[in-house]
Amino acid sequence: MNENEITGDILDAAIKVHRKFGPGMLESVYERLLEAELIKRGHTVERQKSVSFEYEGITLEDAFRVDLFVDGRIVVELKAVEKMNPLFLKQVKTYLVAMNLPLGLLINFGLEKLVDGYVRVVNGFNEPTNTPT
Repeated sequence: MNENEITGDILDAAIKVHRKFGPGMLESVYERLLEAELIKRGHTVERQKSVSFEYEGITLEDAFRVDLFVDGRIVVELKAVEKMNPLFLKQVKTYLVAMNLPLGLLINFGLEKLVDGYVRVVNGFNEPTNTPT
């Protein structure tokens, strides 16, 4: 699968989980549910993946953790809040730069409709491909 197909599958899985449970659970619960759904679909998923990266010859060990890292290519940052904070998008963009990855997702399970709460983030672009709510 290419990155676009993987992100499409992740979003489809997230919508399935959200339709079943709706908003209101803890982020960690959605994280485990989405992980299970993605594994059922044949994806490899690392939950709470510790990430180290190098900057000008210095290695920063365990610099941050990503909620889900899917198929070794897609960062997925999850939230369960009523309103998105612009810092969340910046967080995903920074993860993509540090990990040298092209694509990530920011998914907010805290809204009534999940379609209103996701952002597909492309490394190197200033605007997301969907506006966060």
